[in-house]
Amino acid sequence: MFPALEPELKQETLPDPYEDFMYHHLQYYGYYKAQRGTLPNSATHQHIWKNNPRYLLNGSFGKREDLIPDRLQKEKHLYSLMLSSPFVKSRQLLYDDIGKVNPHLREPRDLFALFSGSALLQAPRWPVECEVIKERIHHIEWVPPQPEYFYQPTGNEKIPEIVGEEKGTIVYQLDSVPTEDCYFTSSRVGGKRGIIKELSVSLQGPEDNTLLFESRFESGNLQKAVRVNTFEYELTLRTDLYTNKHTQWFYFRVQNTRKDVTYRFTIVNLLKPKSLYTVGMKPLMYSQLDASTHSIGWRREGNEIKYYRNTAEDGQQPLYCLTWTARFPHDRDTCFFAHFYPYTYTDLQRFLLSVANSPVKSQFCKLRTLCRSLAGNTVYLLTITNPARTPQEAAAKKAVVLTARVHPGESNGSWIMKGFLDFILSNSPDAQLLRDIFIFKVVPMLNPDGVIVGNYRCSLAGRDLNRHYKTILKESFPCIWHTRNMIKRLLEEREVLLYCDFHGHSRKNNIFLYGCNNTNREFWLHERVFPLMLSKNAPDKFSFHSCNFKVQKCKEGTGRVVMWRMGILNSYTMESTFGGSTLGNKRDTHFTTEDLKSLGYHVCDTLLDFCDPDRTKFMQCLAELKELLQQEIHKKFKELGQDMDLERSWSDISLSDVESSTSGSDSSLSDGLPVHLLNIADELNQKKTMYKKKKKALKSRKQRNKQYQRHTLMPESKLTEDAPERAGFPSTLQKPPAFFRTSENASSSMMKYEKSRLNKKEKPGFTVSCDPKRSTNPSQEPAPSVKPSWSRNRHPGTRGSHRTAVAYPSLHVYTYP
Repeated sequence: MFPALEPELKQETLPDPYEDFMYHHLQYYGYYKAQRGTLPNSATHQHIWKNNPRYLLNGSFGKREDLIPDRLQKEKHLYSLMLSSPFVKSRQLLYDDIGKVNPHLREPRDLFALFSGSALLQAPRWPVECEVIKERIHHIEWVPPQPEYFYQPTGNEKIPEIVGEEKGTIVYQLDSVPTEDCYFTSSRVGGKRGIIKELSVSLQGPEDNTLLFESRFESGNLQKAVRVNTFEYELTLRTDLYTNKHTQWFYFRVQNTRKDVTYRFTIVNLLKPKSLYTVGMKPLMYSQLDASTHSIGWRREGNEIKYYRNTAEDGQQPLYCLTWTARFPHDRDTCFFAHFYPYTYTDLQRFLLSVANSPVKSQFCKLRTLCRSLAGNTVYLLTITNPARTPQEAAAKKAVVLTARVHPGESNGSWIMKGFLDFILSNSPDAQLLRDIFIFKVVPMLNPDGVIVGNYRCSLAGRDLNRHYKTILKESFPCIWHTRNMIKRLLEEREVLLYCDFHGHSRKNNIFLYGCNNTNREFWLHERVFPLMLSKNAPDKFSFHSCNFKVQKCKEGTGRVVMWRMGILNSYTMESTFGGSTLGNKRDTHFTTEDLKSLGYHVCDTLLDFCDPDRTKFMQCLAELKELLQQEIHKKFKELGQDMDLERSWSDISLSDVESSTSGSDSSLSDGLPVHLLNIADELNQKKTMYKKKKKALKSRKQRNKQYQRHTLMPESKLTEDAPERAGFPSTLQKPPAFFRTSENASSSMMKYEKSRLNKKEKPGFTVSCDPKRSTNPSQEPAPSVKPSWSRNRHPGTRGSHRTAVAYPSLHVYTYP
């Protein structure tokens, strides 16, 4: 095929016409980058092959001791040489190293994450306004040997007065933070160009005990730190980029610590009026010296914890404060504080890289690129299933769809997802069985941009993605659009048994599900079976009584409701607390990462119970649900002060009337167009207002009639006066001025006459309405069989035929339509 690369055993050096033609042909199409003299021809190949047989077998193919006598193997290695040659641009053809030559096309790159054994992690892309430090932040995983109990408030907690930068000293402040007045334009690896500024204050010497703050790393979001006392600091969190709200998540670093000293930290601009910090939740702290010397990771730390309203408000929206005290374990240590255990985009890539490099896991876990985010970061899609033996077996598999981190500040969703992936990719018999009967579609991080920049709830569009699953704006919300489209295609291929989106909850303890009440009586209460089973498998973590299945109007754009309306009966939002458990053996203790990962295992275990061919467990749960619901209905009627016999009619009561609304976050303020389109819409409205002509005031009926008569009827009257005989009757408009003066009275009397005549002729029980839009009693509707006739010409034999029909040519002529 390529004689220029194939050694021919010739004795003399002669130009080959075919070789010369192929050279020009391939050079024209760009396959060769070298000059003609640098390419080997047949003669040079003959010399090289005779004197150095390793020439064709060097580089990535290793060395060979002997010549290759078999012509087929020679051809195979020659093709391999062609592909490995630096002069060949194409990398689309692949050739097997063993067996016969079998060229095939390489998979398209965009379908893969391009992970390989020697590949580096894809560097996160940041908005160009964000400064990013070069230092890589990494934390070890660690499980505390003892339970970490909730903080017990004493009632004597100090409420520090907010001093502010007027009386304090700014020790850290971000220069420029994109707010609601800006919108995302572009991104790059490493964020803002130029030299990274040192934002913290400079220490005056070894005795200077000022803390050095930093948050310009993945998921960090501290905006400002003010020193108000020797060991007391006021902290301001950065809002979600391109917004002025959503401050709940925090994650920052402090350096230059002092041991055995009590520090106080106060966050001054939180937005939620209720928080788990009021019922004993503690912040998390991480010491790098403890991690390096004792392998101790994140732990709960804090005393004198108080969550209260900020009295020094800016007047725009109420703010709340969180204050706590902490003692650092070492001098001059580097420590971190966080709202919850961080799980960054780089952490996810490390995990996916380990899966891709595993020769076993990569056989049943295929890694793909679902799409690119606004900033160009990869949104990964995992397809997990065992290879089917027959096409019929593959087609019979049902699908399960799991997603996480649509809200970037809810990192607990990533830890549950990690636990699920650890189990489903293991060699456990239950995991193998699940891979045999299901196809799992997993999107482990729906909002990588928000995770990278440290947002709590929004994407770089400045909007809550979990309110836009019905969107048609593919470019503005690519992650959500492609996820919904992927599920839509999946539903066309097979049944999707379950959809679950992993979230975090900031106001309730335990773990629970939000579902959707089923209106089909055939599957009544079936959507509640899976949550009830999960509560039985994880009784010390999962609370069925905290579950809710009401579909609210404000939640119509969430993934849970949209997937349910697409036909997925078991469509859920899993809410895991930032705090801990109030159940069983774990009562009043914080959740660890191991607790959250174990719930991922329990999801798999419950899935097996839910799909067990033996329906005993399913039917038991269904009977238990009916009993629980009946008790709930009785309780509801008792609260309302009503006594009702529900033995027969209780199952017909709407379940939405029984349940209260979900206590999730209200993100209606984050709904609507993305920020950049909102700005464009505002500009268009301003231009439209600028060039809009002033509207003329509406005229009265009398003025409109006169105008109509002047422009329309005057020409008609002149034509009638000129030729009255052609009309067949004498002209009635010989004195238009006198008639115009009385036209309004004539029209009014005519309308009154018509109204009285119709009222006399109307049938009993039928209400005549000339204008249905003005009907004052909407309950009185005409019977479908009665069709009122508005014809003026009556048959001589009908009732009322003795009345003489009077023609009123002015009725519709002189009244302006």
